Amino acid sequence: MLQPENKTLLENGIRILTKNMPYSCSVSMGVCVNAGARDESQDESGLFHFIEHMLFKGTAKRSAFQIAKEFDAMGGNANAFTSMETTCYHARVITSHTETAADLLTDIFLNSTFDFEEVEKERPVIIQEIGMVEDNPEDYIHLLSGQYCFRNNPLGHSVLGTRENVLNFNTDRVKEFFRCRYQPQRTVISIAGNIDHNQILDAVGLAFGSLKRGDGFPERVTPSVHPGINLFEQDLEQVHLCVSLKGLSLTDERRYAFSLMNTILGGNMSSRLFQEIREKRGLAYSVYSFISSYDDTGVLGAYVAVDTGNAVEAADVIIREIKRLKENAVDPGELKDAVEYTKGCLLLSSESTDSQMFRQAQNEINFGRNIPLPEVINAIESVTSEDIYNLAGSLFGSDNLSLTLLGPFSDKKQLENILTL
Repeated sequence: MLQPENKTLLENGIRILTKNMPYSCSVSMGVCVNAGARDESQDESGLFHFIEHMLFKGTAKRSAFQIAKEFDAMGGNANAFTSMETTCYHARVITSHTETAADLLTDIFLNSTFDFEEVEKERPVIIQEIGMVEDNPEDYIHLLSGQYCFRNNPLGHSVLGTRENVLNFNTDRVKEFFRCRYQPQRTVISIAGNIDHNQILDAVGLAFGSLKRGDGFPERVTPSVHPGINLFEQDLEQVHLCVSLKGLSLTDERRYAFSLMNTILGGNMSSRLFQEIREKRGLAYSVYSFISSYDDTGVLGAYVAVDTGNAVEAADVIIREIKRLKENAVDPGELKDAVEYTKGCLLLSSESTDSQMFRQAQNEINFGRNIPLPEVINAIESVTSEDIYNLAGSLFGSDNLSLTLLGPFSDKKQLENILTL
């Protein structure tokens, strides 16, 4: 059984959270900053991600090789990610290596040197990463769809930045950006596993407490969701297609109904899109819907990859299924299945220290408190068919419906007749 979480607020604003999982043999820890790609200007785009790479490239007392070797010697794993609103450095190790892993994460976060030679070596690596995304049509269509949907807003930028920006970032700029944007009051240290809260405070509290409080963080501007059709012709085997609609923010009180609606639409193998497009019509191997939610806005999207001759039919099915959610209440049996599926995913993931660590950090960033799993399950079970019907009616309209295609397709007129809700 999971034990109650503990929380300590340091004087500089850093929050240290622990969740004791007494029967776990591993510990997951993360240093998460409420800052990401949407907090960059056009010429800064890619800096958070660049810094993510550089924090593993050497500190005042460890080289890049020593950092990698020490993590490997523990038999654990360490990684990092940058998203639109969060940057996180995390590790998972067996319990006996907790203090060593905490020391390593503390060192790379507080004492990275951003050495000139390491910056120059990492620059082409990130350029290659940008190329990898562009070479993967499924990844690239999501990027293009976001750029079109949120154009003229940082939420439409690539987390990786542009080649031009990456080539122009220098050591001084990286250091200054890190100093200004990695603010303690926006930082959460989250740890889950068979650990003691006071042990963690002793391991990281003094060092992180020395981080100076920052100010002047850029204001986040809420974008509109732009409607329309966007075509990117490319010589590919398939047409990759994304439909995007206005969604909900991370903290919207209707978020549980939104999640269940996504599950029903295309969130699993028994969903409407999977059954209609793959099982009944045999149009595609990969088809699903997804949610991208942020601090102040969100998107409900759907993706499919099909032969060129089936692109219009697939787009039409997706839009008609979205329209069906808006026009007809979900069958109670279908809703019950979605509820049980969602509960199962949550309960199974609760056994993972990684899942508990990330969930605890995100709850703190988004709500300022941990939301207990029974509270979440109760909210999910309370959603009604009417809730989903009303939500679809309030969100979905032709004025926020966008369609993005990547591949061998150029006939925009064929799509214009079906792009209506």
